[in-house]
Formats: sequence, structure tokens, C-alpha cells
Amino acid sequence: MKDNFSGSLQSTIIFLIVGGILALAFGGYFSTASNQVSRSLVGVQTWVSDRFLTIRDILSAPSDVVYLQNQNAQLEAEISGLQTQVIQLQQQLKDTEVLAALVDFSQSNPESIYKAASVIGRDPSPFLHYVIINVGSNDGIRRGMPVVTNQGLVGRIDAVIADASRVQLITDPGSAVNVRLQSADTDALLVGSVTGDLGLEMISQDVTVQEGDVVLTSGLGGDYPSDLLVGQLLNLRKRDYELFQQASVQSTVDFSRLEIVLVIMNFKPVDVTPLLPDETP
Repeated sequence: MKDNFSGSLQSTIIFLIVGGILALAFGGYFSTASNQVSRSLVGVQTWVSDRFLTIRDILSAPSDVVYLQNQNAQLEAEISGLQTQVIQLQQQLKDTEVLAALVDFSQSNPESIYKAASVIGRDPSPFLHYVIINVGSNDGIRRGMPVVTNQGLVGRIDAVIADASRVQLITDPGSAVNVRLQSADTDALLVGSVTGDLGLEMISQDVTVQEGDVVLTSGLGGDYPSDLLVGQLLNLRKRDYELFQQASVQSTVDFSRLEIVLVIMNFKPVDVTPLLPDETP
């Protein structure tokens, strides 16, 4: 009986303790302690999480670097490809603009038949001024045919093979073109030079010439058709003791940037040399 009494007493005490604890909990007496414990647990969890993330980042850094390097290489390759496409498109646009200008020129000068050609080479000699074009005898090209652009006179065909031709530029020291001054209505001789500058010779002393006068081919000599644009007169030199006036000419063609030219196919040069008086004694 004594054991039963002790067991009942223990149960009663435990019941009272649990009930008291529940009463205190429901009464909010444990909230402050609970919050402190919760904050402590959250702080510990945060510290552990930060250390875990740091360790993870350290361990994963090498793979991230490799990934970023691969991504960077891929992006650089894409940028390089896009830059190449931009350059190609710009060149195509430039070629299209040049071709459109040449088409306009040929349509405005329907009396001539033209053959378009690309410049594929230049004479490496500093003393000669030639370009090589990608049309030849297979395309009907013949020696002596004039070569122009929409800007003006370029030169004439000097040598021909099956698929290419050499063009002597008017800036070549061996070039001589009979021209006329549009405003003064007088003839002169246009000559090239080693430096590529154009000079105007054989201008009569009694002719009034002004700088800026337009220079056109005269057609004399049979080497070129008449009225092809050459350039403008500059730097007139007139001395009373000389027989002729002299001047320099600014060509309307940019010879350093020749890419596409037109060959006048229906002009046949005339060799008048046998008709000239023999100057030998």
C-alpha cells in the first residue's frame, strides 16, 4: 500500500509541475526566454551558413574561372565574327555605291559602250603609274582603249593578255593627252610625271586662262574621244620670255583609291604618227 501511495504522489507532483509549466507558457511568461533562445539559434545558423557558403565558393572558384574564360573566349569569337561581317557589309555597300555611280555615268553617256572592270594590281615601281584590271582579250579588250570612271579620265589600255590588261594612267610620266580648256576654248597638252602630278603645257601666251578652268579631252591625236573630264587647272605660270604658259592640273579622279573602272569599248584609237612630218634631218 505504501508503494501505491508513493506512485500516486509522484504522478500528482508531475501533473502539477506540467500543469504549472503549461499555465506559465499560456500566460506568456516564457516568451522572453523563448525569443532569446530563438535569436541565439538563428545567429548560430547564420554563422554556420556564411561559413558554408564561403567554403563552397572557395572550392567552386576554379571551375567558375574556367567557365568564365570559356564564355569570354566564345564572346570574343562572336564579336570578331560580327566585326568581319560589318567590314564585309561596308565593302559591299561601297562597291554598290561605286557601281551605281558608274551605271548613272554610262546612262548619261549613251554614245559609248562600256565594260566594267576591277583593279586587281598596281605597278610596284615608284617611277611608273599603271594598274592591272581583270578583263583582257577574251572580253574584247584591245590596246589603246580609253579607261574612265564616273569621276573622269583614268588612262588607256597599254597591254593586254587573255584575262587581264594593264592601264597606263594619265599620271604616268610617259602619258600625254591632248586636252582643251573649256572656258578659254584653247588646246593644251596634259602630261604626267614621276611624282604623279599632272602638268599642262603648250598653252598659248595670248590666251587668257584662269585657275579653276575645267580641262577636257580635245580628241586631237586620235588617242581619246573628246569631252572626257580630266580635272581643273591650278597654279598658272606665265612668263613673258617663254613661248607658252604652263599650269598644273588637279585630276577629278582619286588614283590612290581606284577599285572599279570602265573601259570604252567602241572607241578605236587612230595612230596618226605616220602622217606627222619627219623631224629627223
